[in-house]
Amino acid sequence: MRLMGLLRPLLTREVLTFLAVGGTGYVVDVAAFNLLRVEGPLATMDPSVARTLAVVAAMTVTYTGNRAFTWSASANRRREVGLFVLFNVIAFGFSVVTLVVSHDLLGFTSRLADNISANVIGLALGTAFRFVTYKAFVFAPAPTDEPGRGTRVPLSGTPAP
Repeated sequence: MRLMGLLRPLLTREVLTFLAVGGTGYVVDVAAFNLLRVEGPLATMDPSVARTLAVVAAMTVTYTGNRAFTWSASANRRREVGLFVLFNVIAFGFSVVTLVVSHDLLGFTSRLADNISANVIGLALGTAFRFVTYKAFVFAPAPTDEPGRGTRVPLSGTPAP
């Protein structure tokens, strides 16, 4: 009970929506990763290739979901997409590094070990990083010192007050 009392202020609509969108992206990520590791020509390649393709699929899902449900869209989509991709590439690095350390350096080469390192440890670190950077930079209002910047546009398409 005490833990829930401590967590309650952190479980805002914003955090819960972010986690739901991220959960959907996680399912896409893990399913794609495992499918690519089992089927077709990628099954015999290094697991980081499958990891990269799975992350691209998940990024598409999470950008769309976060833009639609978690935070309102900014007026400058180019800036928004650019920062989203940049921070996802950095967060992807957490996943790849944990996979490489586990698979290549420590010798844990089973599918279970690959999943734990990439899809549990790496994604947990990446998720915390993404939340902070999405909120602070990607979906935050742009600086208003430039003409045409800083206006928030809800999904309805009309500028917010």
